Amino acid sequence: MIFKHNIEIKIFYIIIDLNKEEFFMEKMMLAIGKFKEGEGKFEKFMAFFQSEEGMAMRKAAAHVEKTVPGILPDKSGIMFKVHVHNEEEMMGIVKGTNPVMKPIYDECIQSIELFELTSVDIT
Repeated sequence: MIFKHNIEIKIFYIIIDLNKEEFFMEKMMLAIGKFKEGEGKFEKFMAFFQSEEGMAMRKAAAHVEKTVPGILPDKSGIMFKVHVHNEEEMMGIVKGTNPVMKPIYDECIQSIELFELTSVDIT
């Protein structure tokens, strides 16, 4: 009888651990964006992304402190390696359907591609 309870308790803890893992799971993704033609699109986009409103939007989708940005030399595009914790929010940002992102997306963004990244063991 004691053995049976011990197994039940272990199974219970395994279920809790799996739920925690799913809750805290994150994906590394790469977003590559191209700006529309015209002056100041890069500056306007970056000002929004660094604003309080833009930061709150980004934090809802990814760990901002882990983001690695990149800029094309001619400022015609950007790349962000992001650690996404809410894929649905990230998709809204990338598609331009997020209500906070939509105005700046419509004005500045030509397209954004999103890729899932996986680590490669180099040992």
